[in-house]
Amino acid sequence: MSPGSGGHGLHDRYPLAGRRDVVHRQEMLRARGRSVAWVPPLLLLTAIAVADYNTTGEFRILSWIVLVPGIAAAICGVWATALFAVASLGVYTLVDSAWPHQFQAGLPDFILVALGGVLATLACIVRVRGERRALHMRDVTDTIRRTVLRPLPSGWGGLEHAGIYLTADTEARVGGDFYDIQPGPHGTRVFVGDVQGKGLAAVETAAVLLGTFREAGYDERELTAVADRLETRMRRHGEYTTAIGRADGDRFATAVLLGFPADRDDVVDTIVFGHEPPLAVGPDGVRAVPVAGGLPLGYRDLAPGRPRMCRVPLKGDETLLVVTDGVTEARDAEGRFYPLVDQVRRAVARDPQLAAPARLVSFVRDGTLRHSGGHLADDTTAFAVRRTGAPVGEGHEGGRSPY
Repeated sequence: MSPGSGGHGLHDRYPLAGRRDVVHRQEMLRARGRSVAWVPPLLLLTAIAVADYNTTGEFRILSWIVLVPGIAAAICGVWATALFAVASLGVYTLVDSAWPHQFQAGLPDFILVALGGVLATLACIVRVRGERRALHMRDVTDTIRRTVLRPLPSGWGGLEHAGIYLTADTEARVGGDFYDIQPGPHGTRVFVGDVQGKGLAAVETAAVLLGTFREAGYDERELTAVADRLETRMRRHGEYTTAIGRADGDRFATAVLLGFPADRDDVVDTIVFGHEPPLAVGPDGVRAVPVAGGLPLGYRDLAPGRPRMCRVPLKGDETLLVVTDGVTEARDAEGRFYPLVDQVRRAVARDPQLAAPARLVSFVRDGTLRHSGGHLADDTTAFAVRRTGAPVGEGHEGGRSPY
């Protein structure tokens, strides 16, 4: 997702350094909107022909022309590769027979160039098909990502918000971390969490929890009732996966559930399910939001009863920052964890404007990548929200949320 405008709704997924997919490579081979992939093999073809013209005797490099269709197969399309294969044969024949009384490479090298052109064309066909499959899979994963992490409108639910999401597997592009905002008649609710494990099963669980949150966050008056619905849905999903014979029926999720009451603008309600507590970041400094510890979603059987909710004072200029363990457990080369609180505290002391959600999550993203050297061991999410002063019900018509 791309950064939102006006400092609101920053959502992005940064590829780690050194990794490039098909689209990035193709973009590198374009100039002013036009493909220039044909330039390197053409330059090589010309250089070999000119160099061979200036060599005499038995030292001739004309047979190197077999490299031309090979280079084209790596960066050009099928038809361009076939064209360079034919051009290589033509140039070989022309240059080799230009001086009939001098040494000629002859038929063996001609067969080598012809065979090289055929193989290069076939290799290009395989490469192009693979790239098309990769692009198709990227489209599929992007659709899944937009379903799990739907784009959030600027000022959604009366909150200025920003989020970053980095997957440990840049090819997968989506993982088990999630966040969302749901406005409703009882206030605006925020849900940030991390499903245990990786892969499509974790994505499926995240989607299940988000679907429940979007309904319960709108309908339920009490935040504890929203928490109950989430726990029930998590348990039902585990029973379903066990019933169909999957081994992930005991999967759990850590999460933070926030509630911004419709009748108060100076407090926030918090319920934490085994997750890192939120940080309140403001121009005056950084403080950990006091919360009542709770078990992760899926473990209610170990401690029956409703989870405890804490109502915490929150200043109008304070931003709530919630991160997943991909941030707090990011390690440097010496195995040290990323010191999130200390880093944010020092940065805000230098520049109080860093407390704005968009700038705050960008700082966390850059700090995490810098600390870990770009090597993330887990999916990494940072989500920040603060009140904008807009009506909480903004964004839905007829008393019903459009989502």
